[in-house]
Amino acid sequence: MKKFLRKHTLWFVILGTTLTSVISYGFIDEYFEVSKNLDIFSSVYREVNMYYVDPTDPGKLMKKGIDSMLETLDPYTNYIPESDIEDFRFLTTGQYGGIGALIKQKGDNVIISDPYEGYPAQKAGLLAGDLILEIDGKAVNNKKTDDISRLLKGSPKTQVHLLIQREGESAPFEKTITREEIKVKSVPYYGMVSDDIAYIRLNSFTENSGRDVGAALKELKSKHQLKGLVFDLRNNPGGLLNEAVNVSNLFVERGQDIVSTKGRLKDLDRTYKALNEAVDPGIALAVLVNSGSASASEIVSGSLQDLDRAVIVGQRTFGKGLVQTTRPLSYNTQLKITTAKYYVPSGRCIQALDYSHRNEDGSVGKVPDSLLTEFSTRAGRKVFDGGGILPDVSMDATKLSNISVSLLNKNLIFDYATRYRRTHPEIASVNDFVLTDADFNDFANFLSDKDYDYTTRSEKAMEDLKKNSEDEKYYTDIQREYEALKLKLAHNKQADVEKNKNEILQLLEEEIISRYYYQSGRIETALQHDAELKKAMEIIHDQSVYSSILKGSLKADAGKK
Repeated sequence: MKKFLRKHTLWFVILGTTLTSVISYGFIDEYFEVSKNLDIFSSVYREVNMYYVDPTDPGKLMKKGIDSMLETLDPYTNYIPESDIEDFRFLTTGQYGGIGALIKQKGDNVIISDPYEGYPAQKAGLLAGDLILEIDGKAVNNKKTDDISRLLKGSPKTQVHLLIQREGESAPFEKTITREEIKVKSVPYYGMVSDDIAYIRLNSFTENSGRDVGAALKELKSKHQLKGLVFDLRNNPGGLLNEAVNVSNLFVERGQDIVSTKGRLKDLDRTYKALNEAVDPGIALAVLVNSGSASASEIVSGSLQDLDRAVIVGQRTFGKGLVQTTRPLSYNTQLKITTAKYYVPSGRCIQALDYSHRNEDGSVGKVPDSLLTEFSTRAGRKVFDGGGILPDVSMDATKLSNISVSLLNKNLIFDYATRYRRTHPEIASVNDFVLTDADFNDFANFLSDKDYDYTTRSEKAMEDLKKNSEDEKYYTDIQREYEALKLKLAHNKQADVEKNKNEILQLLEEEIISRYYYQSGRIETALQHDAELKKAMEIIHDQSVYSSILKGSLKADAGKK
């Protein structure tokens, strides 16, 4: 061995020197490229600011340059200027200083759309539909919601003076509101949906979300004999990784792997385990998801699916499996940068294979089978990567009619609820409130002088046909037939309202109830017509079906994938 080492020492030295040189030169080359391009960028920035024909705004110019650079990477790597730090803090903590109300644009003005129960706006008597005319003595017409939001926010215990115009009242009135620390509830509603099945909705994974879900579950268990739980993660965009682990831990035993992160820097790779005793590791569990369930929602639903701990019901989730880390920069700015990818216990990655091409609703498009990789749950069920979490029970997403979409977009459902609230100081409880035929007729009369027209897909196709035939010089030949067909396809708005009466009544009831019982009332009302909730309850009630799905012996799809 010693002879071998002596004989080949020179070769080892040469090889080691070569490898060191390659690595060193590689490092130097990369460093040189970064340094060179930084110098070029700085030179361009300096020259533009000094010599461009019109004055430039250096801050806006730099932000545009940074944003454009980061857009070439992925949708989640973002530069956060100092002016947006407060909004970023709200996304992670759910807290901000303000009056506690959602606002929205209505024409050239901004109105209160949803005051939070128990917070300053509601306690001061502001109602949904109230128009904001002035803030601290300054007119705010023609300002956007972002501008108004910044004016309403501020340090707790400071005051803001508002001039409000309320529908049905001739004169504006003033309100002086003391700002508070606003903590938006991560669990806006929980309760019983049958004698033995509980329901919890989680809206976001902000600080203490795991604690909030755990508290709701413990309260429900203490008051009822539970056979199962429906856990709603629909339209939950995610949030903090540690809270996703904490929420999963409520249902799985201590020590179980929940999620792993893997990135470019291997020293930063991590596996996150359940650290605490589960609140209930055996309760029958169904998780509701849709295309709006992303990130932390996918960690929870994916880990519970991989561990055969829950039946997942709904639509394929968003497919956002990239980990962001916040890096502090100079002048109180920050960089939110993608540093890793999420992997659930089976080993599959949550991230969509192609995050740049999605459906109109933002969901993952059809992924070819050839690009999918098969994985197995703990019980041996087949699961696949390719983008998001595919439910065990896939259901078609509920789609509103064109007329309902038009009524919502034009704020006519909202405006009618505002008027209803003014003429009805009180209503029955959430479970007892029902709009009558007389109420529906009143709504139809309310619409009589309103603009709520829309273009159907058939009408749009007819417009395209006319344009193309005119371009190709065929229109004259088909004009008579075209006009006859167009007349047959023409929709009748009043007939559409009547045809979709039940759907419109549901939307009206949800909006009206929210004026008296706020967000929790809106949710409770919507659940009465929720097909996915009903399917989840049906599965939990039939233990043979529930067990068969988790064992992989039954695929209980209820709709198209």
